[in-house]
Amino acid sequence: MPLASYQAFQKNGKLQKAVERQLSRQCSTRDYEGAIESCLQGYGIKRSSVSRHWKAATAQELESLMQRAVPKDLLVLMIDSKFFGGDCLVAAIGIDLQGKKHVLGLWHGATENSTVVKGLLEDLVSRGLESERKLLIVIDGAKALRKAVQMVLGEQGLVQRCRIHKLRNVLDHLPEEKKAQAAWRLRRAWNQKDSEVAEKELRKTARWLDPFSPMAAASLLEGLEETLTVQKLGIRHTLCRSLSNTNLIENCFSQAAQRTRRVKRWSEPKMILRWTAAALLSAERNFRRIKGCEQLKDLEKVLRNLEATSTLKAA
Repeated sequence: MPLASYQAFQKNGKLQKAVERQLSRQCSTRDYEGAIESCLQGYGIKRSSVSRHWKAATAQELESLMQRAVPKDLLVLMIDSKFFGGDCLVAAIGIDLQGKKHVLGLWHGATENSTVVKGLLEDLVSRGLESERKLLIVIDGAKALRKAVQMVLGEQGLVQRCRIHKLRNVLDHLPEEKKAQAAWRLRRAWNQKDSEVAEKELRKTARWLDPFSPMAAASLLEGLEETLTVQKLGIRHTLCRSLSNTNLIENCFSQAAQRTRRVKRWSEPKMILRWTAAALLSAERNFRRIKGCEQLKDLEKVLRNLEATSTLKAA
């Protein structure tokens, strides 16, 4: 039976917040009691009690994440997935006109498939993502992600494939003596200002690869045009480097993995969602503006001009 007097000591929520701070910094429930400086102020600091506080705190974090509104001035959406405890989590991070990064959503599935990603995108639309406006979508090149973007956003989603993933996929098919030259040729092509010149160089590189590695050539040609979206939009310099890959969202997942590394057993999908949501929101508090954010106004102008052109064609 719960004691009313005992509950009165805990109802102000301070302990719950303290538990959240400690566990998000890899203090385990077993060691929590020893981490409290003053045991006289620590009501309910045994492992089972700490676990209950952590569950309640992370449930609130998850609810907050899944209900937050999508910024109206969103220009870029990055989507990626990671496996936790054998289950797949797909996350979305948005970048607004000021260059601020926002963790927007988290979706669970057994595998990375189009249904899971479609569910995440539809949830974002219900929370304010304007599917009628042009938006730059940065993904790692997975077919499931691309299919879901097409189903939900259609032509409004301008997809940029991650160049780092593309480079890695191509090099994985090559013998060691060819990798350095292939990497140099790909990077030189992607550094071209003109997207048409860049595409010609990439196709030339594919023809060079074909005699000794047809699979590498095929990997390069698959989705080749979508590795050049940032150039087609006129994005230059620092911002181009920031938006041509999924490093930003992968860094967030890396922080989430670091914060959850002491979890020994994932008991259920809700536990995975709660822990990951808490870790991502904790990482968000340290976010800085995206590098090259002063160029985002130019990106907005290009996107709005494309919208106007599409509207005129439709009319």
